[in-house]
Amino acid sequence: MYEIDNVLRPYAWGSTTAIAGLLGRPASGGPEAELWIGAHPDSPSVASRPDGTTAPLNELIGEDPEHFLGSESVAEFGPRLPFLAKILAAAKPLSLQVHPSLDQAKAGFARENADGVPTGAAHRNYRDDNHKPEMIFALTPFDALCGFRAPEKSRDIFLHLAGCLELPGNGVPQLLKDVIEDLSQPEEATALRSAFERLIAGGKEIQEATSRVVDVLASGAPMAPYQQELSTVLSLHGEYPGDPGVLISLLLNRLSLEPGQAVYLPAGNVHAYLHGLGVEVMASSDNVLRGGLTPKFIDIPELLSTIAFESVGVPMLRPETSELGQELYCPPFREFQLQRIELLPDGEPVPLAQSGAAVVIVVAGSVILDSPKGDLQLGHGASAFLPAADAPVNVHPVSGAAENAVAFAVTTSMKA
Repeated sequence: MYEIDNVLRPYAWGSTTAIAGLLGRPASGGPEAELWIGAHPDSPSVASRPDGTTAPLNELIGEDPEHFLGSESVAEFGPRLPFLAKILAAAKPLSLQVHPSLDQAKAGFARENADGVPTGAAHRNYRDDNHKPEMIFALTPFDALCGFRAPEKSRDIFLHLAGCLELPGNGVPQLLKDVIEDLSQPEEATALRSAFERLIAGGKEIQEATSRVVDVLASGAPMAPYQQELSTVLSLHGEYPGDPGVLISLLLNRLSLEPGQAVYLPAGNVHAYLHGLGVEVMASSDNVLRGGLTPKFIDIPELLSTIAFESVGVPMLRPETSELGQELYCPPFREFQLQRIELLPDGEPVPLAQSGAAVVIVVAGSVILDSPKGDLQLGHGASAFLPAADAPVNVHPVSGAAENAVAFAVTTSMKA
């Protein structure tokens, strides 16, 4: 087992205190958005070897993939760690985005390589050839936009806005009338695509309509029964005035997770994390197609080819308890599952649910990882990489501990 140091990404939307507070260390003074825990080549964790030397985790795995990952993982996913874990801390909204399917990622990556687009170019869509299904486990109250709501429900919100705009006697912008007509079409995919395409086009008409909506809401127009959705419009406009994503938010499910709740997001799901601290897990990829709420590059044709235009319920992910008492979050993806581990002081150990390699991070107290090949103690904020060859592993509390220990472990899905 290898203790690892992880890379902190200082994106501007990150909290300045949340990750530091969670891990029990001083804050850096700047935004701390994501802590990457894994072997993605863009920001691999650094493993400490027993001889005192260090190595990027992707390079360590490359020395003997079957030892570190297991033969089954190598056969299915190749000689790379299939997942990437993150601690994510959003103080401001992230971009409105969608992730490609595996086939789309492979084709897009090959196409941009053939076109000679540099891997690090700002206008590149595909950073690698992998898909990026993901899940988020809330550590604090966590707000997000996630997937299309039924078009008739979005139409009702736009009709409510139209009624508010008629009150001052200034009339309803033609754009809103057109969106209402789009959402009234009988075929769901056509209705959602038409409304989304109209709004994502941006330009002066979108900016003016958004400004009108924001002005009437800020002046005291009634928001009920859409208080949460319309309050989100106001807050998004405050961060990104006139951005297409402000009104697009009304096409999407608005959810607020409580600590301990989780959702998963498959390919094609339009989403945006708004605020909160959580454990995010995904297939090991950095492929993102953006659609708003960002100053970064947006490729509208590629974005539209990636989106699944279908309404979905909020894809909540409820915990499962194994026969061994393990608390597991198992989304319908082969690359990963999440285990939450809580240990009472001097309580019983918890077996690690491990299929192939695993990573562990401790967010409260201290734990001891016990394997047939030796033990490793991890304090608050520490993390480790567990090779497949080190299984089975049990997680023990530290003797005499004064508080419960809490850790999270990620491994490849154990479901067939």
